[in-house]
Amino acid sequence: MDQLRERLDALESPVHTLTQHTHRTTRRLHGWRGLACGLAVPAGLTWALSAGSAPADEVKDTGQQGPQAARLVRGLEGGSGSTLGPGGALYVTENAAGRISRVDPQTGEVTTVASGLPPGGDGFGGAVDVAFIGTTAYALVTLVGPDVGGRDVVGIYRVDGPDRFTVIADIGEFSSRNPPSSPFELPTGVQYALEPYRGGFLVTDGHHNRVLRVTLDGEVTEVIAFSNIVPTGLAVWGRTVFMAEAGPAPHRPEDGKVVAFRPKSPTAREVASGARLLVDVEFGRGGTLYALSQGDFPAGSPPGSPALPNTGALVKVNRDGTFTVIVDGLDRPTSLEFIGDTAYVVTLTGEIWVIDGVSGPPGSGSR
Repeated sequence: MDQLRERLDALESPVHTLTQHTHRTTRRLHGWRGLACGLAVPAGLTWALSAGSAPADEVKDTGQQGPQAARLVRGLEGGSGSTLGPGGALYVTENAAGRISRVDPQTGEVTTVASGLPPGGDGFGGAVDVAFIGTTAYALVTLVGPDVGGRDVVGIYRVDGPDRFTVIADIGEFSSRNPPSSPFELPTGVQYALEPYRGGFLVTDGHHNRVLRVTLDGEVTEVIAFSNIVPTGLAVWGRTVFMAEAGPAPHRPEDGKVVAFRPKSPTAREVASGARLLVDVEFGRGGTLYALSQGDFPAGSPPGSPALPNTGALVKVNRDGTFTVIVDGLDRPTSLEFIGDTAYVVTLTGEIWVIDGVSGPPGSGSR
């Protein structure tokens, strides 16, 4: 958005950072994609994952015209984060199994890339996101530390081989030593999204309500902190970071927002609002910005519970700060990627759905 870009140009004041160097160790080795919102504890995250097999051409009948969702993959052991990687393939984390898998975006063929990462317990935790710098894969691992009864490192793991990993950053240790100013219960936090940024990474923490910057040398700093808004997915355009907010339970539509900031800005600016329980944000073809709504929060459920089945939606960010629904009726989506004008949606239940004809031509975006 032109107006948004002008507002962001003014956001250049320094932000206070907290720095810690970590030692790298080599070792062998979540579910709405997963957070404990606000003061929620892991007990609110213990849903079961189911898997099976299904034809790749099954189409979801949403009763609407326009783009339709067709199932490409079923049977992943946990649906969590995703990214595009070498060969133009889709890469996903199967957090219940502690592995990263490659998915052919045309055929849906699934191949294990790496296994042996700390698995998530009872549906969430473990490897919850994956990203590449060059051809090297990195996994974000959360909810495996001693504060939840685990013995593994909460942080970023570099993939060195099919079953070999190096911990490059101990985010759990940083978070424990540098607690947020907002209330929390888990000292190591609940990290959610991993996004490459200027040779390192940005990481959202949906429990500590902040965004961290992590270098490949293991330095961790706080980029920006929030009140209880539950930051989730990330996307980067130039110097500007776009972030989805799930909002605190019960995840009212007005609390589901996309915001934008620059790493030297002390505050974020609202881009759009009005969609429930936003869990990801991504740019499509032409620079159009989209967000992923997991759906309606079950009344009376504890914070951190997933949305009701088949209430999720892919929405487009409009220039006036509203959302337009592209496809609804999605079953608890967790992550979003685009290849050309096709959207790929990963779900909590271990499925991947394809939505063709979503994005417009170059220059038609909502930035």
